[in-house]
Amino acid sequence: MARKSNRRKFLRAAGAGVAAGVAVSGSLAADAAESSPTGKRIKILGISGSPRKGKTTAAAVAAALEAAKAVDPERIETELIELAELKLNGNLAAGIPLEPGQQDDFPELAAKLAAKEVRGIIIGSPVYFGSMTSLCKAFLDRCISLRAKQFALANKVGGALAVGGVRNGGQELTLLGIQAAMLCQEMVVVGDGRPTAHTGATVWNSGKDDISQDEFGMSTVRNLGRRVAEVALMGSGVTKAG
Repeated sequence: MARKSNRRKFLRAAGAGVAAGVAVSGSLAADAAESSPTGKRIKILGISGSPRKGKTTAAAVAAALEAAKAVDPERIETELIELAELKLNGNLAAGIPLEPGQQDDFPELAAKLAAKEVRGIIIGSPVYFGSMTSLCKAFLDRCISLRAKQFALANKVGGALAVGGVRNGGQELTLLGIQAAMLCQEMVVVGDGRPTAHTGATVWNSGKDDISQDEFGMSTVRNLGRRVAEVALMGSGVTKAG
């Protein structure tokens, strides 16, 4: 008798869980519809975490965005943001206030990231001692405010990109650090797509601030951009044109 009672309780709990899951799915679908009211356009942001404006990381992120837009030029809008142009104080993530007279550009950037039309975010960083730059880390730390605000980045598609001074100079470790922050935001993390299909885009800077000769690395960049775009379109209820 006790076993039958426990079974009934389990079935009731399971039914409640299914209902909750359906409710969540419906909520996500509603969010997607609201984010793309015409069913036509979405936006993908590219973030360059290099302190050197306009150099190889920015070039790689721009190439990924170009590949993303090529998936469906009529429905996808892209924007490159270079953190080198912004003032970001990572200490604010720990509640340490700005000094008198200091400025910070994160609030404006946060509004862009949280916008409903933004369905994909590609974050790139140079490799510094096997990890991301302090600027990129400060940016990711500051995104704690978006997590606190009802997970404003949840279900946006995230892709990571890393540029190293040698072929195997810590790119994969840098990707994992960026992706860990994305997972904490409940983002949908993807790697570079087929045919390379690994953890993300890994690029080699030959030392002359030129990544164009790295054919394999640039293929991962393009595959990453395409993959982010394809999943972002699916998540927004917009299918690829064709």
